[in-house]
Amino acid sequence: MQKHQPLSLEEIKKLRKPLRNVNIERKQKLKKLDKLALWITNHVGTMGFFIIIFIWTVCWLGWNALSPPSLRFDPFPAFVLWLFLSNMIQIFLMPLIMIGQNLQSSHSEARAEADFDVNTKAENEIETILMHLENQNKLIVQILEHIDKKQ
Repeated sequence: MQKHQPLSLEEIKKLRKPLRNVNIERKQKLKKLDKLALWITNHVGTMGFFIIIFIWTVCWLGWNALSPPSLRFDPFPAFVLWLFLSNMIQIFLMPLIMIGQNLQSSHSEARAEADFDVNTKAENEIETILMHLENQNKLIVQILEHIDKKQ
């Protein structure tokens, strides 16, 4: 009679993979150095960090350009120490930021994969519901036809 028998609720539950919280899984897998890289990435990319670096640079350059010559520790126009420290900060921050971005990217990919799993489950359940509704519709039509024949 019927080609496709819809899955029962118990059959759907057996096919369902358990949901997982990707955020918790990723946090548990992070090593201490990974957490440090993420912390640095999250804090260096803020306006607060920019303001700190800007104020530090203005103070450094201002002191060494405007203070009495005997108090200058990195005098104008060379600013060799300032350039050295600025380059050192850049050299250390660049790889740390890249590591943090790679970790964030892999976390994003894991979240996308989990979203795909949830969407696949929802699609399967919607298909089953539609099959049940279609089956009920056929049964209602058969009942109505049967009632019409009796009248």
